[in-house]
Amino acid sequence: MTRGLQATAELWTPLEHAYDFLDRAKAILANSAQDSGEHVRDKYFAHIAQMREKLTALGSLVEAFDHFCHITDNFSAGLFRCYDIVGLPRTNNALEHCFGIARVHERRATGRRGAIPGVVVRGSVRVMAAVTSTTHVFSVEDLRPRNYQRWRELRRQLQQREETRRHQWRFRKDPAAYLAEVEARLLQ
Repeated sequence: MTRGLQATAELWTPLEHAYDFLDRAKAILANSAQDSGEHVRDKYFAHIAQMREKLTALGSLVEAFDHFCHITDNFSAGLFRCYDIVGLPRTNNALEHCFGIARVHERRATGRRGAIPGVVVRGSVRVMAAVTSTTHVFSVEDLRPRNYQRWRELRRQLQQREETRRHQWRFRKDPAAYLAEVEARLLQ
C-alpha cells in the first residue's frame, strides 16, 4: 500500500484540485441561495475563469478540464434557465427515464432492438400514452377530444408520416419502378 501511494503521489495533488473545482461548481449549481439564473451563471463562469488561471495545478487533467469547459460553453445557453422557470427540472433524467420505459415496452412487445416503424410514425402518441397511462386511469370522457381542430391536425400529421413511410418502403422494394412512377407523374 505504501509503495502504491508513493508511486502515485504526483497524481494526487491534481486530483484534489479537480475535485475541489467540481465541488465548488456543484455548490454554485445547487443554488441554495435561490439566486436568479443570470446570477448563478455569472458565479459559475467566474469560477471557471478562476480555474483557468490555475491550470498548472491540474497537471495531466488539463485536457479533461478543457473538455469540461467546451461542453459547458456548448450548453450554456439553456443551462441556467431552470433557475428562472418554476417547475423546470435541472436535469433531464426523468425525461430520459420515460423514454427508456417506452423503449423497453416496445422492445418487449415486438422483440425488435432497432427503430420500430410504428414508433417512427406514431411515436409522439405512443410515448404520451405509455407515460400518462401509468399515472392516471382514463375514463371515456377523458379520451374524447375537446379540441377537434387540434385532433384533426394530429391525425393529419400521423397520416402524412404513414404516407412517407409507405413511399420509403415502395422505393426500397423496387427503386426503378418507383422512380419511373414519380417521373411519369412529373411529366404530366
